[in-house]
Amino acid sequence: MEDEPRPGRPVTACGDANISQVLVSLSDDRRKTCEEIATETSMSRTSVFRVLTNKLNNKKTFSKWVPHLLTGEQKEPRVNFSSNILRRFQTEQNSFLGRIITGDETWVYSWDPETKRQSAEWRDFDEPRPEKVRRKQGALKVMHMIFFYINRVILRCPVPTGTTINAQYYKKVLQDKLRPAIRKKRPGLLESGILFHHDNAPVHTIRAVTDVLACYKWELLEHPRYSPHLAPYDFHLFPKMKEHLRGQRFEAEEDIIQAKK
Repeated sequence: MEDEPRPGRPVTACGDANISQVLVSLSDDRRKTCEEIATETSMSRTSVFRVLTNKLNNKKTFSKWVPHLLTGEQKEPRVNFSSNILRRFQTEQNSFLGRIITGDETWVYSWDPETKRQSAEWRDFDEPRPEKVRRKQGALKVMHMIFFYINRVILRCPVPTGTTINAQYYKKVLQDKLRPAIRKKRPGLLESGILFHHDNAPVHTIRAVTDVLACYKWELLEHPRYSPHLAPYDFHLFPKMKEHLRGQRFEAEEDIIQAKK
């Protein structure tokens, strides 16, 4: 269908001249509002919005939070690390993956609120959205150290309350708990050679810890700085585990430990 010809002023708000003015205004600051652009260009707010959305196909998007804004120099080690891992996998296949043991520490709280996705519910179109109060995590919490390999968790170790995870404690866990657990559950790994991975937290990279790994002849896999998404426990294990625990309340440390197990 087409409009019948009718008298009146032709629509020129979305003409090339106005589009150019909007582009010039945005080139200075892409955070400007429609009102600010309209003031600069002597156009109406509606016309500015129409130019932005219909002619320039723009939409206003919010920034997302990231842990760090990395420089090119900081990104390069991540590319090299990922390329090396991929190259080794292509050469060694599953024998490479099967030798990797990785782990880290994480807090588990007596109560963690459900995620937005977990609290979603089906409602009629005319019903209002459900409401819930934003609350903090429970005051009671237990630190857990977890190590795993390709098939299963090999060691889960709750840290006693009041204990600080320093180099001596971490070294003791490696010697007295992790190595015996590997010998019991996967003795073949000790003979085939372990590829050990943890992040570059100071407690992990101190000389006393690296000496123990060298003594055991465990090959230490590099971990680039500011790269939690390259650590399997941060992007896979811990979020999945905590998602299962969200919305549950635990009264004592032993309840948290059992639920985590």
